[in-house]
Amino acid sequence: MGRGAPAVARGRSHNRPVSAEENRTNGVPDTSAGPRPEPIRFFGTTWVDHSGGYAVRRAGAAAGYLAAAAVSCFVLRLAYQGLRIADIGGFVTLLMVVMFAVCSALAFRHTWSAFTTRPDPERQASLRGMLAVGFIGSLLAHFFRSLTEAPGEKLHRAEYETAREQYEKRTTRRSGDPSRKRRRS
Repeated sequence: MGRGAPAVARGRSHNRPVSAEENRTNGVPDTSAGPRPEPIRFFGTTWVDHSGGYAVRRAGAAAGYLAAAAVSCFVLRLAYQGLRIADIGGFVTLLMVVMFAVCSALAFRHTWSAFTTRPDPERQASLRGMLAVGFIGSLLAHFFRSLTEAPGEKLHRAEYETAREQYEKRTTRRSGDPSRKRRRS
């Protein structure tokens, strides 16, 4: 290309690619007013109105969590057999079994309570190791919760409804023509 030629090579466009979503809206972003629901892993925002294959997703999530827990138990059994073969002693083997059982129970309880209240980030960070060791408890908590609802749906729904109510209060308070408002004497 010669001097003064455009920086764009022949046959190539200088425009950025447009996604299908932007194409549908003519490039104008969705500006619907009000709070938006927070997506939940594996469910997106289908938990709001239980649409978009919500029931199938819940069944799939429950089956996945249960399968992951079963595979994890099998891996732990192999680890237990390795300890038995190594013949390191009954006390160490007992400590390992008790550690996994206690950590799984605590992880189950912590995960279950996190479905109804937001956990404290500092506490969550301090419990990261225990939750990693007790991962089977977390998987089982997710399995049991997905039998009734998407894990975390109750918490997300309460927060979303509170946000909607607050938004409605703010918008109704602002409605009307402010220039016609009566002045207090």
